[in-house]
Amino acid sequence: MNYLTAVHTDIGIRKDTNQDSALVMEAETELGRVLLTVICDGMGGLAKGEVASSAVVNAFANWFEKEFPMVLTSGKISDAIHESWEQIVFSCNDKICDYGKKHGVSLGTTLVALMIIGDQYYIINIGDSRVYCITDGVYCLTKDQTFVQREMELGRMTYEQAMKSPQRSVLLQCIGASTFIDPEFLTGKCKPNQVFMLCSDGFRHVISEQEIFHSMNPGVLVNEKVMLQKEVFLVELNKQRMERDNITVALVKTV
Repeated sequence: MNYLTAVHTDIGIRKDTNQDSALVMEAETELGRVLLTVICDGMGGLAKGEVASSAVVNAFANWFEKEFPMVLTSGKISDAIHESWEQIVFSCNDKICDYGKKHGVSLGTTLVALMIIGDQYYIINIGDSRVYCITDGVYCLTKDQTFVQREMELGRMTYEQAMKSPQRSVLLQCIGASTFIDPEFLTGKCKPNQVFMLCSDGFRHVISEQEIFHSMNPGVLVNEKVMLQKEVFLVELNKQRMERDNITVALVKTV
C-alpha cells in the first residue's frame, strides 16, 4: 500500500501558544511501506499543554525509529503494537504526572495515532481527538472519551444538547491528568482510494461533515499539494467562524 500525506497545524485566533503536536513518519520495510501518524492536543485549559503533547509525540517517534523494527519481526504484529503502545501511554502518563507535581502545574494531552502496515490499519485513541475514514461519506472511527459522549450513551443528553453544552470539552481521561488510562484500540482493513483524517477537536466544532467531505473526499485529493491546500482552507474557515482552540489536521490517502 502506498500513501499520500499532508499535515497542517495552526495556533488559532485566541491562544498564545499552539498546544497541539503532530507527527507523520514513513519507512520502507520487508512488508512494504509503513506509515505512522499521530496527533496530540495538549489540554486547552491547563498550563503547559504543549509540554504534554510534544512528550507523547516524541515518545511515538522514538518508538517508530528504535522499537518498531522488532515489532515487525515479532510474528504477532497486532499484539505487539497493542502492547508497545500501551507501554508508551502508561509511561508518558507517569512522566507527565511527575512533571506536573514537580513544577506545580496541571497538564495533559489527548492522543490519536494511526499506523498502516500493508492492508491493515491500527488506531489508538485517548480523549476527544478523532480519526475519520472518508470514502463515499465521512465516518468517525474513534469514540470520544468525554462527559457529553457518556451522557448521550446513557440517554441523558441529546446530540444537540451535547453540542451546546458548556461541558462539551470535559474529558473522562487524558494522558498526564488521569490516574487510570483505558485506551481505545481499533484495527481494520485498508482499501485503495480511502482517506484517513486525524484531527484535534478544534478542527471539527464549527464545520460540518458535509463541508469536510466536499473538500476532502478521495476524488478531490489528487496529490499532496491539493491535500495541504484543502487542510489550510478548512482551518482558515474554522478561524473565520471564530473557533477558539488550536487546530490540527492530518490526511492520509491510500493509493
